[in-house]
Amino acid sequence: MVRSTGGLADTVVDATPENIAAGTANGFTFSAADAVALGEALARAVRAWRDKTLWNAIQRTGMAQDFSWDRSAASYLSLFRSLVRGAQPGARASTR
Repeated sequence: MVRSTGGLADTVVDATPENIAAGTANGFTFSAADAVALGEALARAVRAWRDKTLWNAIQRTGMAQDFSWDRSAASYLSLFRSLVRGAQPGARASTR
């Protein structure tokens, strides 16, 4: 359960019917920073918790996520290598 902002918005996929059907839901999010939005998200989470099959599916999806530094480091290394390959020897940086 998170407020959908920053890195949390990038990592927690709300358990909407569409995301559940796609197998990507791994939590519950809310946008507005107020008690009403939090309460609605909590109510959705409780309904999901009561449905053990649904709850287990959301748990499995969440546990299958890879948020390790190994994955992040590999992504940065790939980006760095692509930038180095694109660099031309002796080329000057543009001042525009």
